[in-house]
Amino acid sequence: MKSELRQDLVSGDWVLISPGRGKRPSQFKDTIRRVRSPKKTCIFEDPSKAGGGMVILSMPNNKNWRLQAVPNKYPAVTSEGVWETHEGRRGPFFVLPGYGHHELVITRDHDNNFPKLIRKDATLLFQAFMERYKSMAADSNMSYISIFHNWGPKAGASVYHPHYQILGIPVIPPDIERSLNGSLNYAKKNKDVCVHCTQIEWEKKQGKRVLFENKDAISFAPFVSKEPFEMRVFPKKHRPYFEKTKESELKGIVEILHKTLQRLEKRLGNPDYNFFIHTAPVRNRQEHDHYHWHIEIFPRTNISAGFELGTTIEINPLDPDEAIKYLR
Repeated sequence: MKSELRQDLVSGDWVLISPGRGKRPSQFKDTIRRVRSPKKTCIFEDPSKAGGGMVILSMPNNKNWRLQAVPNKYPAVTSEGVWETHEGRRGPFFVLPGYGHHELVITRDHDNNFPKLIRKDATLLFQAFMERYKSMAADSNMSYISIFHNWGPKAGASVYHPHYQILGIPVIPPDIERSLNGSLNYAKKNKDVCVHCTQIEWEKKQGKRVLFENKDAISFAPFVSKEPFEMRVFPKKHRPYFEKTKESELKGIVEILHKTLQRLEKRLGNPDYNFFIHTAPVRNRQEHDHYHWHIEIFPRTNISAGFELGTTIEINPLDPDEAIKYLR
């Protein structure tokens, strides 16, 4: 296949699919052995210590906990002090206080990252995400709440023990803003049709890039994949808000995410990866009915270099069609 520039339907970003660079799918397999930190010295073995003595949430209960949510000991933002709603100026720049909420959700087993969790615990984790999301959203100063998982040092995880992060901030991140605007513009031009629902139906019809599917969710490699083995998990039902997802649907979504990460781990040799939830913002809910929440997965198999950093056009050396063939 020749190189091809593809434009993302939502963001408008261009991606250069360049399989001519000669890398086969199997060459993305991680051959570096993961370094396991000692369990006896791991701070996350007792989450209360990691949270400065505080446990915010323990599930299913305190005695037999499978996961605990605690404040981040080294938070990126803090809710201490008085929030100033107006923007300040520093020279020509706008500035705001670093106000927000930053929590960790720590699962019990020292080695079991998300693909290794039993399905019941994987679902429990997402239930914890939802509960903590709703709690943060009760703060009227919050605009956006990000839920994400970093697995491995190349993905930014500084602690080996599996943990997940929830970070609420008083602004809408630029990438989310672009995603919202792209979704809204598509709906305006196409009689209120959801751009994400359009992509789901097209991927199902094509059949080339779908990895897993059940009645509630689907995972596929996007046609415009920025990275090798990039994956998306979508709830099939159109829902703008993660926290409004029904429990029965959530179980199906977790199943597809679980199976997708298990397959990536099996075929790519337990790679470092990030996954995160993209959902509509906390405020002005009536304005975001066009959006469709989802989960994005990025195995860390590729490095952005001068062209990518200088142009924001990512070069993906692996056709997503070939990525799915290899994963299957």
